[in-house]
Amino acid sequence: MDTRDVVGRDYRPRIVDAALVRALEAAGAVLVEGARATGKTMTALHAAESYVFMDDPEPQQLLGIAPRSLLSGEAPRLLDEWQLAPELWNLVRREVDAAQLAGRFILTGSAVPADDITRHTGAGRFLRLRQRTMTWSEKFDEDRERVSVAGLFAGRTPSTVFDQADGLDEVITGILTPGFPAMTDLTLGQSAARLRGYIDDVSRSDVRRLADVRHEPAVIRQLVVALARSVATDVTHRTLASDVRTVAPNIDAATVSRYVHLLQRLFVVEPQNPWAPALRSRARVRMSPKLHLVDPALAAAALGAGPAHLMSDLQGLGVLFESAVVHDLTVFADALDGEVRHYRDSNGREIDAVITLPDGRWGAVEVKLGGGQLDIGVASLDSVISQIDTDSVGEPSFRLVVTGTGPTLVTDNGTVTAPLRALAP
Repeated sequence: MDTRDVVGRDYRPRIVDAALVRALEAAGAVLVEGARATGKTMTALHAAESYVFMDDPEPQQLLGIAPRSLLSGEAPRLLDEWQLAPELWNLVRREVDAAQLAGRFILTGSAVPADDITRHTGAGRFLRLRQRTMTWSEKFDEDRERVSVAGLFAGRTPSTVFDQADGLDEVITGILTPGFPAMTDLTLGQSAARLRGYIDDVSRSDVRRLADVRHEPAVIRQLVVALARSVATDVTHRTLASDVRTVAPNIDAATVSRYVHLLQRLFVVEPQNPWAPALRSRARVRMSPKLHLVDPALAAAALGAGPAHLMSDLQGLGVLFESAVVHDLTVFADALDGEVRHYRDSNGREIDAVITLPDGRWGAVEVKLGGGQLDIGVASLDSVISQIDTDSVGEPSFRLVVTGTGPTLVTDNGTVTAPLRALAP
């Protein structure tokens, strides 16, 4: 469908497009989930042949008198923000069962309704896709040599490129440019203001649509700040509660855990779960997830961190950069039906990101902000992988060091290094 005809804007292609086409060929209904403003409606409209927006007044009226009429239309039919009318889930399921055809419906949603029977009757009928904010390769449509994650899994190595390395100021701009499609063309000051408004909306309205929250919005807002301060770390709910006590002195870790769960249901927070391979040593794998906000620019806005601040705080910049890398790798892994995990053992050895595929292949990724840290990243990967029982899990398909300011090349031991801006699916 031509999105300009419907919403007055041309469609900007997204990495998730191909996955949506495949899903529509395989299932009767596809559910596209993700945080508010990540572009789900535009992506779904682009693939749909008819649509209904559930937040419009007319569909809300029809729900009470003729809900099945909302399903009538050329396939694929988009039901946008379906969670506003959870009863549609079972109606769609029955329609899919009756038609026995693929590609009947696309549902989009920016919040996960509470678990009940409607969430357990989609097996075999629905496929789920997560739409995240835009990656650097989507935000910055540049003519440069790309390093494909799929290519790395296939054994292809990139050409050496020295003359496309970014400076630190360009890395900072990349982090502060939001991946929310409507914000990518704003100035950094304008987008920071929009992102702070986004956090306010989540704190005041979105969380309360999901559950009865007894604390004031300032508490949720402070929790988002605490999460931003701890992105890309396996922070505990106890530590987060300590941060939040600046505005809620009596809050406990159990309440913070509940609020984090609500933010996950809104897709504002995403866990990076641990990877637990067999080890050669007596070390134990740490099983805490790392937590990330939906977009690194949102984390920077929560912290009030602009270009000058990040330029003077390289440690904080490095944490946000790692979150940006994990974000993009997660989008690329999704395109391969894979996922991104992390590894940390009781001896303190870490792999920042481990991309795993359904067939058992895996790739190890180290993140270093500066190109001058390449040798440290290569040595770190070697050290950790030597402790992993590769007889059980196999050798990694690739070793990759992602930098902010370094070149693209292959080291003598076969490790690939590339700047984040060069990565692609």
